[in-house]
Amino acid sequence: MKDDGRGETPRTLTVTLDGQPVAAAPGETVLTVARRAGVDIPTLCHDDRLAPTGACRMCLVESSDSRRMVPACRHPVSDGLAVQTDTPDVQRHRRALLALYLADQPGAPTPGSDLERLARRYGVEPGVPAVEAPRAGRPDDANRFIAFRADRCILCARCTRYCDAVAGVAAITLANRGAHTTIATAGDAGLLDTSCELCGGCVDTCPAGALVERSAEAAIDAGAPLEVVRSTCNYCGVGCQIDLHVDRVANAVVRVTSPPPGTTTNDGNLCVKGRFAFGFIDHPDRLTAPLVRGADGALHATDWDTALGRAAELLTGVSARYGPDALGFVSSSRCTNEENYLVQKLARAGFGTNNVHQCAAT
Repeated sequence: MKDDGRGETPRTLTVTLDGQPVAAAPGETVLTVARRAGVDIPTLCHDDRLAPTGACRMCLVESSDSRRMVPACRHPVSDGLAVQTDTPDVQRHRRALLALYLADQPGAPTPGSDLERLARRYGVEPGVPAVEAPRAGRPDDANRFIAFRADRCILCARCTRYCDAVAGVAAITLANRGAHTTIATAGDAGLLDTSCELCGGCVDTCPAGALVERSAEAAIDAGAPLEVVRSTCNYCGVGCQIDLHVDRVANAVVRVTSPPPGTTTNDGNLCVKGRFAFGFIDHPDRLTAPLVRGADGALHATDWDTALGRAAELLTGVSARYGPDALGFVSSSRCTNEENYLVQKLARAGFGTNNVHQCAAT
């Protein structure tokens, strides 16, 4: 084992997980060790990007160092620890907890949410009498992107913790007490009047559908079948990966989400443009063919061979009359690395000028 840099060799702990010995490191939690071993412990309030809080109690497991069940997301492992993750008592606890969460929902849980998936997994349906929880919402919030449905909130605080720890803007917080606790803003202002950047990270991390994209609210609640297509955001050169949710019946993209944390370079995060600015896809003003200016001075649609031939003719003409340094080439950070490389190669090798710029350099 490698030295830790202080002349000491870290110990390897041995944890028994559902009867199987598993190697662990000091400081790791039961949840971390279990996931690495391929053991699925359900969670609602946990997000790998956030410090664990143990708020939802969904991940309780039986541990040899405690008479009571412990939250796997917060409980540290120790050498010789024995953990049972799926005993009859653990399953009974999860079903009872889910029944209480469902009693706090207006009808069935939001289709596709973590809460709905766990309810199906454990065969739990609404049946416990509804809980009166008069949580205040913000129905007059004028922002066009994020809808907050207070009656669906389970107060896991994933959204407020994300806004504080990952986005770093602290636009939303838990407010009030008891059954009146809700997700609020300063002075109950709309998101446009707060420090919110409308990144939608709160929507992404919400496990209950309390925060959703306004553009997809109806489709989400209806459980409409959407095809997920992986793509790359084209708004800057970072290269964030995005998942396009396509309604094939309507032939339209209804929402954009980020791949799960830890799977791509953007670690589950997107900016406001990447998540919400996809209206250009179906916009009537979007160009669908190259344009060439005709003798009448107006732009006319044409085919790519004609457009590229015209561009080559004009560039070559300027270079022949005024020299290659009369030309300048500007590429875009929305292009791929390969495309930007070809632009500078066209400038330097094709026309013999170093007048080439890329907008990411400014």
